[in-house]
Amino acid sequence: MSKIENPLTEHELHTSPLLAMPVDPNSELKTYLVEYVGAKLDNEEVTVHMITEVLATEFPEFVFAMAEENFLRGYKQGLDDATLLTTKTEAVNVGSD
Repeated sequence: MSKIENPLTEHELHTSPLLAMPVDPNSELKTYLVEYVGAKLDNEEVTVHMITEVLATEFPEFVFAMAEENFLRGYKQGLDDATLLTTKTEAVNVGSD
């Protein structure tokens, strides 16, 4: 078994750099969200994480629907991957007899 050179810490594993990105308000909706969240949190530089937190607080139905859809798609992909892996493993085992 090989040793992993630079293992991720648990914090790094559960922290997405995309959440820390400042939002470029290049559409009408983004402009509205950035202005709303900036005023709500009294902050000029609004990040994706800040918008997510405000949406989760003020519009939890939307965030829940997005999270549920993401979870279900990920779960289906995991099942598809497991099925494909099983199929490939069986094909290799049959071919080695």
